[in-house]
Amino acid sequence: MRLPFADTVARLERKLSGGTNTRARLDRYYEGRVRLASIGLSLPPEMRQMSTVVNWPALYVDALEERLDVEGFRLDGAADADERLWEWWQANDLDEESQLAHLDALVYGRAFVTVGTAPEEGAPPVIRVESARTMAADFDPYTRRVTAALRVLAEDPEDEPHDRADAHPTAPPYAARLYLPDRTVSLERVPRGGVWQVTGEDVHQLGRPLVEMLTNRGRAGERSGASEMRDVIGLTDAACRTLTNMQGAQELLAVPQRYVLGARQEDFQDAHGQPIPAWEAYIGRFLMLASEDAKAGQFPAADLRNFTEVMNLYAQLVASVTGLPPHYLGQSTDNPASADAIRSSEARLIKRAERKQRAFGGAWERVMRLAMLVEGMDPARGTAMETDWRDAATPTVAARADAVTKLVAAGILPVEAAWEQLGYSPQYRARLRSLTDTDPAVRYLAATDSSSGNTGPDDDSEDSDEDGDEDEEPAA
Repeated sequence: MRLPFADTVARLERKLSGGTNTRARLDRYYEGRVRLASIGLSLPPEMRQMSTVVNWPALYVDALEERLDVEGFRLDGAADADERLWEWWQANDLDEESQLAHLDALVYGRAFVTVGTAPEEGAPPVIRVESARTMAADFDPYTRRVTAALRVLAEDPEDEPHDRADAHPTAPPYAARLYLPDRTVSLERVPRGGVWQVTGEDVHQLGRPLVEMLTNRGRAGERSGASEMRDVIGLTDAACRTLTNMQGAQELLAVPQRYVLGARQEDFQDAHGQPIPAWEAYIGRFLMLASEDAKAGQFPAADLRNFTEVMNLYAQLVASVTGLPPHYLGQSTDNPASADAIRSSEARLIKRAERKQRAFGGAWERVMRLAMLVEGMDPARGTAMETDWRDAATPTVAARADAVTKLVAAGILPVEAAWEQLGYSPQYRARLRSLTDTDPAVRYLAATDSSSGNTGPDDDSEDSDEDGDEDEEPAA
């Protein structure tokens, strides 16, 4: 029997399989498993063990991802809702899982998050992070929403797990989950490799698929995103060629080559008439020749600075296109940089991380509104939701505490807002609140302030005026 949504499944399958090679290539670059043959460098068998890969793509992606930490959500005038959203976040291990979503979005250009109903009564909604390697979606550019999505399972759990080098199996998927505006459908190929059959449905009638997409480097005309590594891949290939060539030159020409003129074959044999191994003649301290006419000498060693200077040039180009500080790429000067200079060099990287926070934060807010919808809450309450991110600038604890203390002392920030600025988690802020409420010293100071405020300055001035009137004698 033909599925009523078979065309949707087939279209999304084609979309997913069409990007397999591109995603596999991006995965190899991030993992540092690029083969030199694939970048146009042919090596003889003797030199293949000298091939070197410099993993600048992972360095850049990790430098951004390390600055993307969600710390909570805020709803205007609804502290209880804030805490409930964070409980859902913690229940789904999204402290760890969100890092995977950010990483996949930076590597592949997009990642997905799905929301499902709780398996048990009273349990929080199920929020899962999905990779672009196993999920594809239709996207409406007008509403900027996912209209349908398909997640496939291509690895049979009964089989041996695939090796990391074969992370993209070509076997057809054996199971899938289809996300539609009114339901989520579980599918399975019956028989294995056959046609899709429905094995279960979750009919929610919410009017939209329970899927959100985290997009990296989205554009007005291209909402599917792009990899953050695209500007670094070409320079990485060039650096790999240079390092491998330097390895070969180091092996062949870095040590001065010796030559001998007028020698006999017996000069290179041991006492038993066996030839002396080449490495002994190569590194031996003495080379004695029987012939008086024999001459020995050496050629000058190769200068490898041309390779290192080219590598420094490539590192500077990577820093210019990514905003990475020079010291991230091993660049240093004779005079160590000051703390202010280091912070200044990170300005572009920090701004890029803040841009990622804004883009990914919007996606996480839509995810939490979907979870509110699944739980029967009014998603309109989350329209003004904001995502709290840890400061991408990563200031020192002392510097942050000093700045926050000055703001509190000036009356600009209340104490609880200062706790947020210091990066304390909602759980720790609740603990501080309870400790403050039960602290005897705090209660004593509050009582003292309350008792001293019974008579205000206006009352004192009125009393003094009345006293003055009583003491004043009428003029003669």
